[in-house]
Amino acid sequence: MRKTPTEKTQHVNPDAVERSPPCRVALIGFGTVGRPVAKILCERTDRLLHLTHIYNRNVARKKQSWIPGDVIWTEDFDAILKSDVNIVIELIGGLVPAEEFVRSALQAGKSVVTANKQLIARHGPDLLQLASANGCQLEFGASVAGGVPVLPALRTGLSGDRLHGIAGILNGTCNYILSRLESDRIPFSEALEEAQARGYAEADASEDLDGGDARAKLSILALAALHASVSPADIRSRTIRTIDAVDFDYAAELGCTIRQISRAKLKEKTLFAEVGPSLVPAASPFGRVQRNLNLVLTSGDYGGDMAFLGAGAGGDPTAVAVVSDLMFVAESLSAGPRSRPPMQLASPKVSCDFETPWYLRFWVKDQPGIIASLAAILSAHQLNIDAVLQKPGFDKNALPFVITLEPCRDSQLHPALEQMSTQAFALRPCLSLPILR
Repeated sequence: MRKTPTEKTQHVNPDAVERSPPCRVALIGFGTVGRPVAKILCERTDRLLHLTHIYNRNVARKKQSWIPGDVIWTEDFDAILKSDVNIVIELIGGLVPAEEFVRSALQAGKSVVTANKQLIARHGPDLLQLASANGCQLEFGASVAGGVPVLPALRTGLSGDRLHGIAGILNGTCNYILSRLESDRIPFSEALEEAQARGYAEADASEDLDGGDARAKLSILALAALHASVSPADIRSRTIRTIDAVDFDYAAELGCTIRQISRAKLKEKTLFAEVGPSLVPAASPFGRVQRNLNLVLTSGDYGGDMAFLGAGAGGDPTAVAVVSDLMFVAESLSAGPRSRPPMQLASPKVSCDFETPWYLRFWVKDQPGIIASLAAILSAHQLNIDAVLQKPGFDKNALPFVITLEPCRDSQLHPALEQMSTQAFALRPCLSLPILR
């Protein structure tokens, strides 16, 4: 088609297009995650992000020659608040002074990116409201599962679905220990020492072993996926310390293995939530996760089940998640100010009263009538036995055996467990594990 004399072809010179200035970024904390975050930012060439400040205690000992000379190193957080920084990255962890820093940054109208699971688990709803009130953003994609992008997926890729359940292997330390027990049937203490030697577990691993770390992460997932505000303290956690190598022998007889599972299911106005060791089918996604990997499964009304698998810890994977959040915030800021309505959150009743089949493992001094006595107690509490398993070759003075139960609620089982623990033949309290299918 021929152009009329009045029509002109416009040619745009890309170099003449005015680019938005890069987002100015302050990094709070120059440790295991902060260092690789700084490295990624310093090596970027797209001019979307510009590292301007690094805050750390004893900053003189932290300075590195590979950091550009125009980056300001400081021990004064107020100097960052008074600067023209757009985004603050909080990577010091813990609650003090991290909470104060994050609140001050949001009140100053600066967006915040954090990997601090304890902060978000305890104060996430309040901080999200504060960010919304001040026209800025709070992103925390690195606070759960490290480099596994489950939280960004919940924010974008799954936001069109209506999620009702979420479950995961959220603690790499526990998964490493349990998978070592499974593979080599070594003592629990030996597996823990291995995890500590490899840097997967702290000298005091209580937060991992007893479920504190995982329930903080589950609280965040419930916030992001189910829009449910729940304190980690309201989520029951059960320790993995009571798991023995023999439990993997019996689990295998049932076609299962054992993993620390964090799970939450929203049903009407009740959030069923728990963290603890559970039997899972060996061929299931959970059963196949080995060593220190993390896995998160979501369940939605329309999209069905989705899985996210990857390295759940470590400086580099977590740094990638932090920088990904930074890019999301920077792109939002470059698009101009937009009002973001605060997340509509529910405050459901929290319960651990799941209904599942159960695995009961006993250590007893062998004598006639043990099974009959236990069966009578279970029958009195309207609990049905599914199977009895007893492997040969054990000392009769310390004999392990297993009873599995048909599905029942935790609240039904608990009184029976208390009564069974008082029996004269019981050498240890009964280990009870849900069987997840």
